Amino acid sequence: MNETFKKQIENGECTLGIELGSTRIKAVLINSGAEIVAIGTYDWENRFENGIWTYSLEDIFAGTKGCYKSLKNDVFKKYGVTLKKLASLGISAMMHGYIVLDKEDNLLSPFRTWRNTTAGAAAEFLTEEFDFNIPERWSIAHFWHQVTEGAEHVKHIDKLMTLSCYVHYLLSGEFVLGIGDASGMFPAEAAETAYNAKLINKMDKLMAEKGFPYKAEDILPKMLSAGDDAGFLTEKGAKFLDEEGDLEAGIPMCPPEGDAGTGMVATNSVRPATGNVSAGTSVFAMIVLEKELEKLHREIDVTATPAGAPVAMVHCNNCSSELNVFADMFSELGNSLGVELDRGKVLGAMFSAAEKGAPDCGGTVSCNYLSGEFITGFQNGIPLVARTPESSFSLADFSRSLIYSAFATVKIGMYVLDEEKVRIERMTGHGGLFKSPFAAKAFAAATKAEVVVMKNAGEGGAWGIAVLASYMVNREEGEKLEDYLENKVFAEAEAERFSPEKADVEGYDSYIETYKKLLTVERAAVENL
Repeated sequence: MNETFKKQIENGECTLGIELGSTRIKAVLINSGAEIVAIGTYDWENRFENGIWTYSLEDIFAGTKGCYKSLKNDVFKKYGVTLKKLASLGISAMMHGYIVLDKEDNLLSPFRTWRNTTAGAAAEFLTEEFDFNIPERWSIAHFWHQVTEGAEHVKHIDKLMTLSCYVHYLLSGEFVLGIGDASGMFPAEAAETAYNAKLINKMDKLMAEKGFPYKAEDILPKMLSAGDDAGFLTEKGAKFLDEEGDLEAGIPMCPPEGDAGTGMVATNSVRPATGNVSAGTSVFAMIVLEKELEKLHREIDVTATPAGAPVAMVHCNNCSSELNVFADMFSELGNSLGVELDRGKVLGAMFSAAEKGAPDCGGTVSCNYLSGEFITGFQNGIPLVARTPESSFSLADFSRSLIYSAFATVKIGMYVLDEEKVRIERMTGHGGLFKSPFAAKAFAAATKAEVVVMKNAGEGGAWGIAVLASYMVNREEGEKLEDYLENKVFAEAEAERFSPEKADVEGYDSYIETYKKLLTVERAAVENL
């Protein structure tokens, strides 16, 4: 037992971060030095119901509580201590989406996650009106889609939220949101920690034409920057989170953030010219800009770091899900033969095999589209695997093809950054996929850039939001987030570096050309099946 950690827990010196990801909710407890003290998890999965990807409120409630209980149990198991006090608390979740409440906080419409691809026409309209890229997964695009569909509930909206904003509101009663997540709801003026005033006025005019009784900013959460006070855990929030009643109220809470922002923190990628890639159910690459992009690019989202610096994001809906599907199938095969295999073991074997695969996957190509992809122009998806007649279709080539497919669309989207001459000093990988060194090698080949993977990569955004909560209460006066991370969090961080290898770069480029051809087949499948 670590007696130092035990004493820190008893004294209420630790900080808790909870992140609601697409397939797992994770809680990470850290001390003031950002060391991981305990971890809790809760697995969940979105559902496709009535034409939308969603989680019910019951899912959100059970998942958040279950994750906290898992963490609390881990603390007791390791240290023999009941968790009661915290120095600070932070909530993170998947960005974007659409949660709307009325004045009595009733849910007006099912939660629409980032994964939905039904708001394309609304996104196109707003992009043209604003001369600013509005992706269809952004909250304002979902909102305008509901307006154009004639949804009755839009006239009764009092609060428009993302998932992190909603959970923070449940715990604190504060309708606020960190700038990273908020800039994925509506365009922001990052330097001012505010929504873009010019575009807010344009939105108000559009809404007035539709006879709305409120203005855009009336229903958007108050925007906050890293380090700002975002309220505290209320008595009601404490009882919600810890049904056993041990957790004390009054814990300071940092601004809730999206998984993109916490990913930047978790990879020390908040300075200009640094970037990161988060790879899980979805994949997105983010580069902190030294200057604004010269022109609008539909492939690039412009958001912000949790501290307010402009960011270029390439976001893709599909990444590891198809890889997991095949791992589960192989696991089922093994179990039917009397060999007990779980997903983790199978994935480990697949990544090891991929190392030995042909650089171009030997004639095997995969399309991992379980849902649509805006960058390549798909509203819906159907997973496909194809191979040439002479391909070996070995486990090695097949596994490598699935991993290459996970990064293929983000690779296509990042071509635009080359056109804008965006400088990147380093890319840092995080998220569950980067637990495997081969994932880092594959992404290095995809981007032709060095990829850094830190020891805490697998803990991802849950650790990142815990660090943001710690920054709020432990920073020195005037200390910037990037300096706090550099000097107090990552000063002695262990990391592996992966440089692109010529054979892999050439092989991936060849694979991408084949992949683009497979998208013709994908389009026919989507349109006809």
